[in-house]
Amino acid sequence: MTVLELPKVYTLFNACALLHIILGLVMIKMGQRKAHIASMIIALLFSTAFLGCYLYYHYHAGHVKFAGTGLTRPIYFTILFSHIPLAILNLPMIIMTVVPALRNRFDKHKRMAKWTVPVWLYVSVTGIIVYLMCYVWYGPPIRP
Repeated sequence: MTVLELPKVYTLFNACALLHIILGLVMIKMGQRKAHIASMIIALLFSTAFLGCYLYYHYHAGHVKFAGTGLTRPIYFTILFSHIPLAILNLPMIIMTVVPALRNRFDKHKRMAKWTVPVWLYVSVTGIIVYLMCYVWYGPPIRP
């Protein structure tokens, strides 16, 4: 596998994390606490794998430019510029949600999760859309 193939891999990790976040939500709503914990741990592992691959890829591949033209450019950049700050904010939010759960502070965990989950879902979904737009639908990206 080459570095240029990593976007496919990290997007797959992101999609798997997204599915486990949704599954974890369903499980906790159904009162299945152990299944919720298992699903969220798996989501965290996939998200960690995503982040590692993403950082490794961009360290080695550098900056890539979106190849789309016309109306697709403002759509892509609107999605990207909402995605980036929320993705940066997402990591500390996840930590601030997981730590209280580890300390059996489920009141605090639940309060924080109400903010973290929508951001995590949005970042995951928009990350997949960014990949599709940049690498599949209008790609490959231009390398400066």
